[in-house]
Amino acid sequence: MYETDVLHGRLVRAYGTVVWFRHGRNARVRQTQGVDGSGRPHPAAVRGLDGPDCSVVFGFASVGAGLSTSPAMLISFRAIQGLAAATLMPSALALIRHIYPDERERRSSIAIWSMGVAAGTGLGPVISGALLNNFWWGSIFLINVPVIVIMLITLPTVVPECRLPKEQIARFDLLSAVLSLASVLATIWGVKEAAINGLSRCPAAGIVIGLLLGAVFVVRQKRMNDPMIDPRLFRHRGFSPVIGLTFVAFLCTIGFGLYSTQYLLIVLNMKPLTAGLWMLVTPVAAGVLAPVAATVVNKVRPAYVIAGGFLVTAVGFVAMTQLTTDRNLPLVIGGIAAIGAGSSAILVIMTDLVVTVAPAERTGSVAALQKTFQEFGGAVGIAIFGSIGAAVFTHKLDDALPPKLSAALPSPVHETVGAATEAAPHLQPAQAAQLLDAAREAFTSSLNTSALVGAGVAALAALSSVFSLRHISYSAQPADSAGDTSRGAPVAGSL
Repeated sequence: MYETDVLHGRLVRAYGTVVWFRHGRNARVRQTQGVDGSGRPHPAAVRGLDGPDCSVVFGFASVGAGLSTSPAMLISFRAIQGLAAATLMPSALALIRHIYPDERERRSSIAIWSMGVAAGTGLGPVISGALLNNFWWGSIFLINVPVIVIMLITLPTVVPECRLPKEQIARFDLLSAVLSLASVLATIWGVKEAAINGLSRCPAAGIVIGLLLGAVFVVRQKRMNDPMIDPRLFRHRGFSPVIGLTFVAFLCTIGFGLYSTQYLLIVLNMKPLTAGLWMLVTPVAAGVLAPVAATVVNKVRPAYVIAGGFLVTAVGFVAMTQLTTDRNLPLVIGGIAAIGAGSSAILVIMTDLVVTVAPAERTGSVAALQKTFQEFGGAVGIAIFGSIGAAVFTHKLDDALPPKLSAALPSPVHETVGAATEAAPHLQPAQAAQLLDAAREAFTSSLNTSALVGAGVAALAALSSVFSLRHISYSAQPADSAGDTSRGAPVAGSL
């Protein structure tokens, strides 16, 4: 959820590092695209150098994180893990694009890939909880090592490799990477500070500076022969809305996601392993709805499937607005499941649209662009939802506590339920009980408010998807008389 300003700063810095790497590796991702002698995209998949090399880096970083002896050492190795992991999605989607030229097979494979992502996301907390219950904290990082070893052994035998000639590989543009990083950091910092402390001079300056740097970045991309982000892609009708809706989808789900975990752990007082097991409902729901969405889109326009996914997400948010401090597992688990299921349907269709519009040799780059907007949306969502939650929590907690007790508490206690929970054991029993009750009530109120905002954003996104993407159709669907008359997969011409 929203822990403290320090947590926000770490999240933003971690995201900025990922953005740097993601933009910086776009040229390298194109190394993984197969071509035949004529320069056309080769139908076979490509393994490329990024996958194995960065998997090795990820493995070494996992060892370093598990054996860390200081917070700074741990944060550094975690950052390296993030950099290495950033290569996986673009490379995987580039492989899918080349292995499955048939549009239906491609959508099915993307649905299966999405199920794998959701399963990994859901199983991670469970495995970590089990390890923490039996071993020391470093075990949650060292468990990655045997997985990496198995992958390095099996990957070369099952995935072919092909690369572009060296003369076709673009140079890494350091200035563009710096501009994108600075733009993102300044904008997110300004939004966060404005939400917490009001739109004063400093937050406004941060937002303005971030937007100006972003504009400079865009101008530079337009003037480059081989840009990190090709502006021509945004000329295709529908590409910009898909990228924007991807941003909104992750703003809602990632931004709100930590509320669910903290509600189970702190308000319902669950153990980490128990909470992780209950959170498995998300990959289960995703596993059910993702293949359904990939099938339905063959007969129903993608715009309506995406809108349906957003509406399912909105229903999940509405359920979360009804939570109280009383134990109501069907309501909270149902809300979590609806948000996860709706998001999975959105991800499958929008990923297919984004991957298909790009030239085959740029599939990895476009996939990296989509992933960047996902991360950006998640970071902005954490900043916005966290700031809203912090404001509501502070207001509700201060109203519920006696003035004398409220004044005696450290300032972090007034900002997060985690700080309040840590401070309670140091108080008299009666005061501790009073603080915990007030903090749980205040947290639940902040969750309700944030869920209401999420429901509104998801509903507006559903409407936007219908109006901005209704011209797109697949081969089995009739053309839109008011839009394009092209049929078939949503390639560059139909987007």
